[in-house]
Amino acid sequence: MFVLGLTGSIAMGKSTTARLFAEEGVPVHDADAAVHKLYEGGAVAPIEAAFPGVAKAGKVDRGALSQRVAGNPEALRRLEQIVHPLVRATETEFLDKAEASGAKIVVLDIPLLFETGGEKRVDAVAVVSAPAEMQRARLLERGIDMERLEALLARQMPDAAKRRRADFVVDSSQGIEHARAQVRQILAAVAKMPVRRN
Repeated sequence: MFVLGLTGSIAMGKSTTARLFAEEGVPVHDADAAVHKLYEGGAVAPIEAAFPGVAKAGKVDRGALSQRVAGNPEALRRLEQIVHPLVRATETEFLDKAEASGAKIVVLDIPLLFETGGEKRVDAVAVVSAPAEMQRARLLERGIDMERLEALLARQMPDAAKRRRADFVVDSSQGIEHARAQVRQILAAVAKMPVRRN
């Protein structure tokens, strides 16, 4: 089974691209969605123990938690030490199920793929990219202010560096059908590539 890592900076079109892979019949594991589920389940108790007061009504209050870790690298590291292994467990379960069902190709949608060393767990990496001005316009449309944008981008590897390290780049600036054509080209290419993860 071939494992394709999908990544891209915020507002580059990664979620849309992941959906396009799913529409082609490829199983997709969404790391962000896994985190959302964990914040309503398995991660609540350990996060509340590490950051008392951030759980409300049996769920992690994301706003309260982000206030606790914002600008505090030590607190962020503690949070990641709780959450990353739990997300990895959901990923492993997803891969086992996909393999058992006979899937030939799967996608791991991981926003911080390179930042967390995730490229070692995949056979190839596709980066979703768009011009910086388009990224900023999309974020402003979502109501994200410039200060929050700078903080988000500071945690992410620059887009140019991601593109250099990628096996494939999906240009999301040309509309959905253009992106869909690129997804199909990637699937055709990976069908001929060897499995190379460690």
